[in-house]
Amino acid sequence: MWFEHITILDLTVKGLIVGLVASAPMGPVGVLCIQRTLNKGRWYGFVTGLGAAFSDIIYAVATGVGMSFVVDIIEDPQWMYGLQLLGSLLLFVFGYYTFQTKPQLRPSSHNKGTLAHNCLTAFLVTLSNPLIIFLFLALFARFTFVVPDHLGQQILGYVSIFLGAILWWYGLTYVVDKLRSTFELERIGLINRIIGMVVMVVSVLGLLSTLLGMTLY
Repeated sequence: MWFEHITILDLTVKGLIVGLVASAPMGPVGVLCIQRTLNKGRWYGFVTGLGAAFSDIIYAVATGVGMSFVVDIIEDPQWMYGLQLLGSLLLFVFGYYTFQTKPQLRPSSHNKGTLAHNCLTAFLVTLSNPLIIFLFLALFARFTFVVPDHLGQQILGYVSIFLGAILWWYGLTYVVDKLRSTFELERIGLINRIIGMVVMVVSVLGLLSTLLGMTLY
């Protein structure tokens, strides 16, 4: 079966990529993270991203568990071929949507609050958007991420997703903090256009590799 050839390194790298892609688009929490970094300080922005990462991993596990119930489909190479095609198409749609999205800026709060409160509010905001499940479905199908009956490897994959998300939020808050004096919130739309373009290119490459019987990732 195809998943018997997946190595721990493969699963770790795929998990990191999934975590990065799921976190990168500048939606409400992304904008909130940047605003808090600028207005309250870097670590307030980082714990905002951390709250989002905790919420994302809940949806990632829920998606993976749901897919693992359809083991017969996942084990069948023909079904996986179709899932990879569908995953690539969904990723392209997601990339295009991200490219077109213009984030809405919220009025900033002058009350810093505690780090735990900032983390919790971001967690709840992200948790209130179950549509993230469709993104994880597309990513899991595209990267053949779910490994049935291999609990240890799957846990490692989820940990990698969480680490990928943390890397994104850590890097984002670092850059925003360093560019504090020149960073303009209106440029968040440019970030989304870049991210959307990258996701669309990756999805097209994935679609072509599947159609040609090649393995790029």
